[in-house]
Amino acid sequence: MSKTTLAIVIFTFLAFMLSPLAVAQTAPAAPIQTGNDPNYGGGRNSFAGPSLIKYVAGRDSDDRRIDMFIGDWHESMPRHADGSLVLRDILTKGDNLGPTQKAAILQYTNFLAHAILAAHASTTPSRLNNQQEVYYILGGAGKLTAGGAVADLHKGVAVLMPPNLEFTMRNTGDQPLTMYIINEPTTRAGFRPNDKMLVIDEKDAHVRTPSGTDPYIVPGASGHWGHVVRELFAPRDGLANLRSVLTVELKPLSLGEPHPHRPGAEEIWTSVEGDSLAWMSAELRLQHPGMAYMIRPDTTSTHTNINFGDTTIKFLYSVSSPPPERPAVVAPR
Repeated sequence: MSKTTLAIVIFTFLAFMLSPLAVAQTAPAAPIQTGNDPNYGGGRNSFAGPSLIKYVAGRDSDDRRIDMFIGDWHESMPRHADGSLVLRDILTKGDNLGPTQKAAILQYTNFLAHAILAAHASTTPSRLNNQQEVYYILGGAGKLTAGGAVADLHKGVAVLMPPNLEFTMRNTGDQPLTMYIINEPTTRAGFRPNDKMLVIDEKDAHVRTPSGTDPYIVPGASGHWGHVVRELFAPRDGLANLRSVLTVELKPLSLGEPHPHRPGAEEIWTSVEGDSLAWMSAELRLQHPGMAYMIRPDTTSTHTNINFGDTTIKFLYSVSSPPPERPAVVAPR
C-alpha cells in the first residue's frame, strides 16, 4: 500500500472517530448483551452502535504512556530455557496500570516470549513447576513428546503444556522451529491442571460466529465489527488465569470495534502475520509481527486494530484475569 493510500485510511478513520457521531454523547454507554460467552466479547460487539462509544474529556497521565504497554522480542536479550530453547521476552511481569519498565505489564501471566529451537536441536527433558505454558508454532517442523504422547509441530499448531509433566521438544527440520510462548502460574487455589498435554491445529479450531443479531458485525466475522476468531484454548481445556487463547484475523482495509477494558482484564494482542496499526488511547502505533501490546485496563483507554493493507492479518490473542473474577460460564465449542 502506498503512503498516500495509508494516509487516506488513517485520516478517514480519525475523522470518523472524532466526528460528532463518536463524541457527542455524554451519558455512559451500556455494553450490548447478546450472548452468554464471557470470553472475547461473546461473539458480539461491545456497544450497540458506533454512536455509543464514549471518550472522556480528561485522562490519567499514565494513560498517555502507551509505549510502555508495547513489547517487541527483537529488542530483548536472549535467554535459554530447557537447555537449547532460546527465548526473547515480549511482555514481562509488572504493573498493568502503571508499569515502571517498558513492557513490564503482566500481573496474572508470567511472560509472553518468542522462542527459537535451532535446526535438529532438542531440549533437555524438563518439567514446569507451579506454571504451565502455551506454545503457538510460527514456523519450522518438530515433535513434542510428553507423558508418552507425541505431537507434530508445524505452523498453526498450539500446545498447552501442564505442570509436572516431563516433556522434550525436538526440531526435525533444517530450519529453525519458532513459536510464541505464554507462561502462566498454576498456583490459583482450587486449580487442577491437566495430566497430559493438549494439542490443537488452528485449521481444525472452532470458528466463532455472532451470538446475536448485530448489524455492525460484517459477514464472516464473529464480533467486534470485523474479528474472525478461532478458538485454541479456554478454561475448560485446563487454563488457570488465562480465560482465552485465540487467533484473530482482520480482512484487508478493515478494523475492529474500538472499546476499553475494565480493571483486571489483561488482553494481549500479539502480531503473527502482517503489519497493522494499533489504535491505543487515541494514538496510533505501527505494529509488526513479533510485537505485542495491551491497552491499559482503566475503563477509559480505548483500543482497536486496523488492517491498512491488501492482505489478511493475524494476531495471537490471550486474556487473563485475577482468580476471584474467574468466569463461571463458558460457551461450548
